[in-house]
Amino acid sequence: MTTRLFLSDLHLEETQSPVFLRFKELMLRECKNVDEIHLLGDLVEMWIGDDDDADIARALTQVLSHACQHCSVFIMHGNRDFLFGENFATQTGVKINSDPFRTEDGLLLTHGDAYCTDDTAYQQMRTMFRSEAWQADVLGKTLPQRKALGQMLRAQSKAENSNKTGNIMDVNPAVIHAQFQKQNVTTMIHGHTHRPGIHQSGGTLRYVLGAWEHCGWAIRQDSDHLELFCFSLARPYASTLRDRQP
Repeated sequence: MTTRLFLSDLHLEETQSPVFLRFKELMLRECKNVDEIHLLGDLVEMWIGDDDDADIARALTQVLSHACQHCSVFIMHGNRDFLFGENFATQTGVKINSDPFRTEDGLLLTHGDAYCTDDTAYQQMRTMFRSEAWQADVLGKTLPQRKALGQMLRAQSKAENSNKTGNIMDVNPAVIHAQFQKQNVTTMIHGHTHRPGIHQSGGTLRYVLGAWEHCGWAIRQDSDHLELFCFSLARPYASTLRDRQP
């Protein structure tokens, strides 16, 4: 049985931040303990193209390249890093999965933002950002132009989210139910909402990864067992030092 580790919503920005340091430690350790590591979107706060020359882009490439020497690493686009491209995959050795993605043993993996359908304004923006024409236009701009655009979009997103209710930014239960039926699965893993937990309904299980804010969140799969856990960002990562959720 394949052993896996799932992460989401790290929003990496600074190479000396506790979040990046714990991510680096986790990747270098766990790549030798599991068969696959799945990064389910929003790995970085902003990705403006595979030619990004920011320190975090170079550091991330190094970490992923090392991890890929020991296990398979899969990346899924989120709403912050949908411009991860084939050049990045080639440089690091990661594989870019479609969203949603079904594993051979029947887990449905997704970033999760496509199911937040009550937020119609966000869905309109998502459709634009994921269009080939929009992405081609953006990637045709100079690096400084893309950096400026990225900063503007980040500021715009923060301003809009501050005026939205919490529920509107969560997944729609009816859409989730329909997706379980469409994909013919009983277990889903996603992030995006920053609301970690395990939801059981009608014979299905939905695991939600948390954002790496107050602690780091991960899901470990051993055999057919899934464990959602968090760990401190204030001290070096070690499997024996997990602050397990009840």
